[in-house]
Amino acid sequence: MSNKMWGGRFARGPGAIMEEINASIGFDFRLALQDIAGSKAHAAMLAETLILERADAQAISNGLDEIAREIEAGSFKFSRALEDIHMNIEARLTELIGPTAGRLHTARSRNDQVALDFRLWIRDTIDALDQQLRALQRALAEKALKHAASVMPGFTHLQPAQPVTFGHHLLAYVEMFARDRARFASARSRLNESPLGAAALAGTSFPIDRAMTAKALGFDRPTANSLDSVADRDFVLETLSVAAICAIHLSRLAEEIVLWATPQFGFASLSDAFSTGSSIMPQKRNPDAAELIRAKAGRIIGALNALLIVMKGLPLAYSKDLQEDKEGTFDALHALSLCLAAMTGMVGDLAPDLKRMKAAAGFGYATATDLADWLVRTLNLPFREAHHISGRLVAIAAEQKKGLEKLSLAEMRAVEPRISEAVFAVLGVENSVGSRTSFGGTAPKCVRAQARLWLRRLKK
Repeated sequence: MSNKMWGGRFARGPGAIMEEINASIGFDFRLALQDIAGSKAHAAMLAETLILERADAQAISNGLDEIAREIEAGSFKFSRALEDIHMNIEARLTELIGPTAGRLHTARSRNDQVALDFRLWIRDTIDALDQQLRALQRALAEKALKHAASVMPGFTHLQPAQPVTFGHHLLAYVEMFARDRARFASARSRLNESPLGAAALAGTSFPIDRAMTAKALGFDRPTANSLDSVADRDFVLETLSVAAICAIHLSRLAEEIVLWATPQFGFASLSDAFSTGSSIMPQKRNPDAAELIRAKAGRIIGALNALLIVMKGLPLAYSKDLQEDKEGTFDALHALSLCLAAMTGMVGDLAPDLKRMKAAAGFGYATATDLADWLVRTLNLPFREAHHISGRLVAIAAEQKKGLEKLSLAEMRAVEPRISEAVFAVLGVENSVGSRTSFGGTAPKCVRAQARLWLRRLKK
């Protein structure tokens, strides 16, 4: 038997393999509540424009409410034979209210219906992710305020570069996640147009009111071109692109936590809540939550790449290829949500070893730049000359296997006779970070100001 929802032309139903490759209900069931919301708005508009009797529209609305209750209660029966969420809901609506259910699809196609549902789902998901990002920013800013003066090494090339504070380091990620939130908001603003009413690809001859359904569903306006309305998946690509960038930020922080938790670094530790052990090595304490975040960035980036490849050769308007837009997106955005929750927990749980970090901040002659700056400020040397002098002093200290601050004044004056006892004040790591008072710098007073500013912003 042909599919009773669309099979008028067909004498027989699809073969088993065709049904297997064609069915999407295994993943697009996630669009159920968005599909119902769109259908209710469509039915109300059909009644308002006198395309549908008000009694029929009310019966449809009541039936859809009942289906929503069944879905939320877990009692709704999804059928693979009905292919997708749209046909499953329409079939159940027919069971509930009879042939009147068939009027719901007037002036509508599954093409604009799925485009609508997916926009609604993406919009809802962006809103939820934004709240998770906000919570992560708050956790970072709170810890940054607490550790505004806790000294740690700053790295370039993963080599000791200059001392910074732990709070300053954490605030760098607050800035990254702020950009992610801004990108999500920007993507949301562009997707907030309603494709409903574009029908299959050419619009409809019925006197529908697209502005009415757009407003009812919280969109800014209806889309302006019916072909683009059903063929566009830019809103998915943009969202996945932002998700991929956000996942990279999470992965970078996760990688640092993995490094910090090693005995070689020893900068911080995680409690049992975010660590696992080994089945054979009883001493092991593994930061698996961080490692999994690092890995899940790959599947999020992969979902973006997969959809880019799907879209690259599609002519207008709708092709079944577009069914491949959902499964990877659902998986990627769920993974991102899970990663955000895990990272927020880890940030709160992370216990820094302040003594170890401070000691490491002085490794590798990290105050050599402070020495060069002192030579410029105090002796009025050109920076390149000061840089050369500092480098020579580093070489002498390295040859003797001791820190810059351990060199004697005589040894320093052998390189530059005008160096005075005052130079030793800039060679301590705390003096170094305290001197970095330029806007955005690592000085504790700057870090406190920025952390408090962020906490005020995040309260709003």
